[in-house]
Amino acid sequence: MTTVKDAPPSVVLFDEAFDRVSNEREKLREMLGGKGAGLAEMCRAGVSVPPGMTISTEMCRQYYAHNGTLPPTLMQEVMEKVKVLEERVGRRLGDEAKPLLLSVRSGSKFSMPGMMDTILNLGLNDKTVGALGKLWNNERFAWDSYRRFIQMYSAVVLEIPRERFEHLLESARRKHQVENDNELPVPALMSLVSSFKEMVKATSGKVVPADPAEQLKGAVEAVFRSWKNPRAILYRNLHHIDHNLGTAVTVQAMVFGNLDEQSGTGVCFTRDPGTGEKLLFGEYLINAQGEDVVAGIRTPEKISSLKSENAALYGQLEKTAQLLEEFYKDVQDIEFTIEQGKLYLLQTRTGKRSAQAAVKIAVDLANEGVISREEALKRIAPEQINQLLLPSFDPAEKEKAEKESRYLGKGLNASPGAAIGMVSFSPHEAEKLSEKGHKVILVRPETCPDDLHGIVAAKGVLTSRGGMTSHAAVVARGMGKPCVTGCSSLLIDLEAEEATLGTHVIRKGDVISLDGSTGEIFWGAMAMKAPEFTGELTTLLEWADSFRALGIRANADTPQDARRAREFGAEGIGLCRTEHMFMDQERLPIMQSMIMAASKEDREVALVQLRAMQKEDFRAIFEAMDGYPVTIRLLDPPLHEFLPSLEELLESVATRRAKGLEGQRLFREEKLLKRVRELKESNPMMGLRGCRLGLLFPEINEMQVTAIFEAAVEARRQGIEVKPEIMIPLVGHERELQAVQQHLEKVALSVMEREGMNVEYLFGTMIEVPRACLVADKIAETATFFSFGTNDLTQMTFGYSRDDAEGKFLQRYLDGVEIDGEKHKILQDNPFEILDRDGVGQLMQIAVQKGRVVKPSLKVGVCGEHGGESSSIHFAHKIGLDYVSSSPFRVPLARLSAAQAALK
Repeated sequence: MTTVKDAPPSVVLFDEAFDRVSNEREKLREMLGGKGAGLAEMCRAGVSVPPGMTISTEMCRQYYAHNGTLPPTLMQEVMEKVKVLEERVGRRLGDEAKPLLLSVRSGSKFSMPGMMDTILNLGLNDKTVGALGKLWNNERFAWDSYRRFIQMYSAVVLEIPRERFEHLLESARRKHQVENDNELPVPALMSLVSSFKEMVKATSGKVVPADPAEQLKGAVEAVFRSWKNPRAILYRNLHHIDHNLGTAVTVQAMVFGNLDEQSGTGVCFTRDPGTGEKLLFGEYLINAQGEDVVAGIRTPEKISSLKSENAALYGQLEKTAQLLEEFYKDVQDIEFTIEQGKLYLLQTRTGKRSAQAAVKIAVDLANEGVISREEALKRIAPEQINQLLLPSFDPAEKEKAEKESRYLGKGLNASPGAAIGMVSFSPHEAEKLSEKGHKVILVRPETCPDDLHGIVAAKGVLTSRGGMTSHAAVVARGMGKPCVTGCSSLLIDLEAEEATLGTHVIRKGDVISLDGSTGEIFWGAMAMKAPEFTGELTTLLEWADSFRALGIRANADTPQDARRAREFGAEGIGLCRTEHMFMDQERLPIMQSMIMAASKEDREVALVQLRAMQKEDFRAIFEAMDGYPVTIRLLDPPLHEFLPSLEELLESVATRRAKGLEGQRLFREEKLLKRVRELKESNPMMGLRGCRLGLLFPEINEMQVTAIFEAAVEARRQGIEVKPEIMIPLVGHERELQAVQQHLEKVALSVMEREGMNVEYLFGTMIEVPRACLVADKIAETATFFSFGTNDLTQMTFGYSRDDAEGKFLQRYLDGVEIDGEKHKILQDNPFEILDRDGVGQLMQIAVQKGRVVKPSLKVGVCGEHGGESSSIHFAHKIGLDYVSSSPFRVPLARLSAAQAALK
């Protein structure tokens, strides 16, 4: 038998949601969205919430399934619920004595702040506006609300550009010589309403309907449509939110923050979203409505000011905030309205926060006993760890900038971090400049949801208006981008594309530096300082280490990188690329002379010099990694990579010949040209490189292995514990490994016998050829460890040249290839960033299984770039690898991801 509760409801009142939908929070959020679920839960908790209803996400999905048509009985159900609201508040929709006004808002399962549309004051028309004024004995409030309704309805439902309303508003402010909208007198507001209507009709040929029921239908449809607006789609793509979820619609009785000086509106976090400090953090505006705070049109007051102005109201807000945080066991972002001294909550949701705050809040909540350590670890997105470790400005450089008069001014420190870039006043231009490789700072009076693409493209955001909870602040914080808002001394002329700040004129293309942690703005580029661990981050990562099963190593080619890796918690080096040691100005000529040598004897002269250099490198790396394993990959790239390009040499030789310039340089370049031609390959990445190079030129491998063991012996004599692991690259056939390793084992034994000291060591191989995965059992008979080089393994498995694919077709595969008007999304993720589990991952599993059948103790790890990517680390844990290796700066991310994989 099917009960009422079993049938998915189309529309539910806030206080009946648990009876008609579910007692489970996750199901409630799926059906009613985060906002609807939050309102239902607040009602249940006894929080003061204006009555309302939620139209389910299923209705949104049906709207799109039926080509943008509302389900036939939906509005009938909505109007039946409106009657319940009318009875509860004692006012009626469209009534010419006591009119009920409604707000209509979006609310998906996952918070998407500012991405979809809202309409306030619905129910006003030329008749009810007068009734509203009489009801509240406030004519100005009524006309201000009507002005707002015409503006929002026209922009959202009739799709009139918002700038046209702002232009008319600005003209009215100038005419009446006021700075803010709330200072406009009644005649000005009445005139604005008429101007808005005339402009809407002239622009679109449409009018805002007078019938409140028709207004409500249009608003519901508009909110559903906003689910697929460009900024919402972009936001979901950025945050990997399912496009098929749909949005719910919340219809709620209006409470008015713009009634008088005892009314207001605000946004409040239960803890500081920038630092994580445990205090009420937010802003409010007296005599205002909600969009005034988030849009940044007026710079609001800090919530702490409310404590001195109205201690009782502040205490009520503080108590409610604490109640909600305890209920949700997380920081809450609360929207509230004060109507003639009474507090109402309009929304609560999990608060967006900076990376620094996220870590502090998680650790603090665990230490307070609110959540477990496991839950604290799960709450941190691994990418937030990377944000924490980004460089900031050097304090000494800031002092120097002030002395040089490069300090421009200060705004609100809305989102921490440091950014340097060229100024752009347009989000569209910022996007284009970013696509060309430029670093951009987006500068705007304030931002709105339509600017999202520009914020995504920019390195940082600067606004002249808006507060700590404005659109720019909230979105930038969520993205981990530095943001400075409310810089009131910044005067922007968008048409001229320039601004003044203090005595400086800032023009499009000028370079500035933003310190989002302090709100400071500087002229030109500033020097950065290395990141530092906070106490909370250290604690969190120590907790992570206690849960994870995977070892965490680093890819490091220099002693400096190795030391940094240890500071970040690496338990060894998983990849030391020896070719990187030959590329400096001192060594490259010696390497080139080795390549140019006409005989083995001549080659060995250069190799002796290189051996001494490599020995010192390895000794310093062993010292930095005292007691931890160091995996050293023997020379991997083709030799031509150490020589000038064929095109450069051809041009230089041709030019010198044309000018008749004979001499030693021409002779040398012609000799180089001849050798480059000899080494030239059609497909060098699959040519003479890796173990193939070692087989044809064994003296190169001999030099490197000799240097490794001489360095190991020397380090041991200095009391350093060494664990070298020599990795033979690009093995595709078991006999390649057998031949190379057999030869190099003799070299290692020879050095140890000569030096009279034994060193613990391993020989293994880098698995980066599909065939190696398929014959891993045969390779494991020789190797003592495997390390997956997932970069090359991905290239060879897909048959994609990474360099060519990313520039030619890979992005289109990700965005969707259009054929016959239909888009076909070929790839869900870039396989060079996120490991392809179905193809590359399956090869890895085969290699692990086959290798460990032959050698159960076989050590297996990942040293490609995927070793520092969260979902790839989860896969490495799943298939039983021993460790992952990443760049030093991604080691903390890898530590957290490995713990989350174990907890999952």
